[in-house]
Amino acid sequence: MSDQIQAPSGPVAVIEIGSTGIRLVVAQLGGGGYRMLDRAGKPSRIGRDVFTNGYVSREAVRESIAVLLAYRELLKGYGIEPGDARVIATSALREAANRDTYVDRVALQTGFRVAVVEDIEENHLMYLAVQHALQDERRVLSRSNAMILEVGGGSTEIMLLRRGRMAAAHSLRIGTVRVDELVRGSGSAQPYIRQFLEDNVRTACDLLEEELPLESVKTFIVIGSDARLAASRVAAERFEEYSVVGREEFSKFADEVAALSPEDCVARLRLPWSDAEGVGPGLSIERLFLERTGAEAVVVPNVSIREGILLSVARGPDTEHEGEMRRQVAASAASLGRKFRYDEAHAQQVAVLALALYDAIRREHGLGERERLLLEVSALLHDIGTFIRTSGHHKHSEYIVQNSEIFGLNRSELTIVANVARYHRKAPPSNTHVNFIALPREDRIVVLKLAAILRVADALDRGHDQRLREVAFERREDRLVIRAAGAERADGRGSGGDFSLERLSLAEKGDMFEDVFGLEPILS
Repeated sequence: MSDQIQAPSGPVAVIEIGSTGIRLVVAQLGGGGYRMLDRAGKPSRIGRDVFTNGYVSREAVRESIAVLLAYRELLKGYGIEPGDARVIATSALREAANRDTYVDRVALQTGFRVAVVEDIEENHLMYLAVQHALQDERRVLSRSNAMILEVGGGSTEIMLLRRGRMAAAHSLRIGTVRVDELVRGSGSAQPYIRQFLEDNVRTACDLLEEELPLESVKTFIVIGSDARLAASRVAAERFEEYSVVGREEFSKFADEVAALSPEDCVARLRLPWSDAEGVGPGLSIERLFLERTGAEAVVVPNVSIREGILLSVARGPDTEHEGEMRRQVAASAASLGRKFRYDEAHAQQVAVLALALYDAIRREHGLGERERLLLEVSALLHDIGTFIRTSGHHKHSEYIVQNSEIFGLNRSELTIVANVARYHRKAPPSNTHVNFIALPREDRIVVLKLAAILRVADALDRGHDQRLREVAFERREDRLVIRAAGAERADGRGSGGDFSLERLSLAEKGDMFEDVFGLEPILS
């Protein structure tokens, strides 16, 4: 998640370089929202190149630059310089072997600076856009389980919400361009493609079932031009920001379109060729996910990732919104912990203690709110590796976190969390540890500080019995005295005043804290 800045006073431009097209929106921001001023879109062959050959062809690079130069001229009329536009690229360029060359050529020849967003950041921006479009329906979302789905050219982005709280966020390598290339490459007949999609979606849903029973999903939200096409033809209700399509009507329309050839889609549905090639597979994928849920209707917001970027800029440093996003990140982390059967009471207690310690020594660590969130996630997941094996579980925790997805955290932040979890016990970071030394210097410092705090917090709940309900901190020269302001026995009967186990654990794990912050932690 990118750091947010104060919303600019003039118009703002967002350009998305996607698998099937390069799209532009221009909007005026204000009041935490936006007013659309202009839109433009041109087809792109980037996705077809990358998903077939692994790189963007010379012809596609030249086409991209020509489109972006045209957009540069359009933006001049709004007084927007190329360097001020937000330009993002999604799944196709993420996978391109020559992505760095592409980004460099675009910058040199057009002035636009392209940011290649990760799949999990796509989910975050998508969530922002959906949340804005459905703001009048938030009570409904908070009372039921929901799935948010976006089928793109190269990937399908999925979010699962349990009563408004993030349960999981995933990016699947299923996309309309990939499917179309499969058809072209193998000459496969329609029944084979249908079976291919059914097998892939069934496998994906079986994995999702481990995080949230899909039959309990009553709100099914789909983003994208394919779903908007269905809404424009068969929607039962239409509102300014979204439409609602009945389950049976959506499935019937999807089947009808899937049976059409791209030529028929152009002629009957009046779609441009770039959309006609993928609309059938896209609707089929959405229908297959819908069938696994208990939803009676499909909600189709009139938004995209571009609107998500506009909202992230428009809201600036919004305390309420940032608080909500932090809660969703923590909820996603907790959901991952449940998947691996973690000790939730211990994890939550360590997180509370770690955050209290973090707040108490802000002068010593000099870190901000984002690092505080990374500490909370690390604390929640530090013992997750016990699912694999208790012995050496800190290393297993690192592996699980590094290879998972947590809503709202990008890949570099996940790497920090994985390293912090790795060092919550045993040996501290070392130059011989490859995963640690591979981090940028700034991230290594963050890992050292957060891991030192986590080790102390974990020591304070050594017995996994949550006896230290509250703690207070007092500096005494080169010591940090930790006072048990509220302690209970595990059975809840009176005060548990014997902290011998915690003191012993703190003596074992407090050295790193003293080395990093110059304070010896002592439990009083």
